[in-house]
Amino acid sequence: MSLQDHLKIKEQDRNFNWDEKFFKLFSEVEIGLISNDPQQGPDGWPYLMCQTLTANNKTQFNGDHIESSQKVMKWLSTKGMGLVVNPQREPYPDYVFSYGMIWSFIETGFFMRPDLAQASGKVEYSSDKIYSGVPTEQYLPLYVRKVLKDFFNDQTVFNPKILMISPDEKNYDLAFSLESLGNPPENEHAGIAEAISWFLPPHYSVVLVSEQGLPKFAELYSPASLTH
Repeated sequence: MSLQDHLKIKEQDRNFNWDEKFFKLFSEVEIGLISNDPQQGPDGWPYLMCQTLTANNKTQFNGDHIESSQKVMKWLSTKGMGLVVNPQREPYPDYVFSYGMIWSFIETGFFMRPDLAQASGKVEYSSDKIYSGVPTEQYLPLYVRKVLKDFFNDQTVFNPKILMISPDEKNYDLAFSLESLGNPPENEHAGIAEAISWFLPPHYSVVLVSEQGLPKFAELYSPASLTH
């Protein structure tokens, strides 16, 4: 089945299996860029807009605006942007990739891993039974940390701190220090965790915690880390 045939499947019949097939087909084709500049989506995040190519619409794009989807996603992974596929489709685009999905694909070949999905939000840990460590560059590449750091800077949070934490040494959460985020009120925690999650693969678990009683947190990103 071609990508265009796959996109003819009706909304109500699209499920996880549809997604998996779409991911494979989409990663193998060229796409037409509607604009070289990102646009703000309804969720407030920046997205590049693209169309899948057909015999009818391919002539609308000159050669400079047709690229392989993988080349486009590689570029987006360094810019902190998402990707909207066929925004002209009604009532919804064919697909919306968050930034986290894009860099996950570039690094691992997977846009998402539902088998590893975990919840995000606020949690409490028992200090007498906890495993922790600094995220590896494989788990959180330096260029992603830079994108996240720029996002926090825009929110006037200039030194966010992180730590990998687990109560069982199996399922790790990416924890953000509440103190380093300026101790936002509790009713804002869920929204903050949701915002951070847009920058990360969907299966990552993001939590906000106090540093009190926990191992030392690390800076999310600093230029000095590039030398290590």
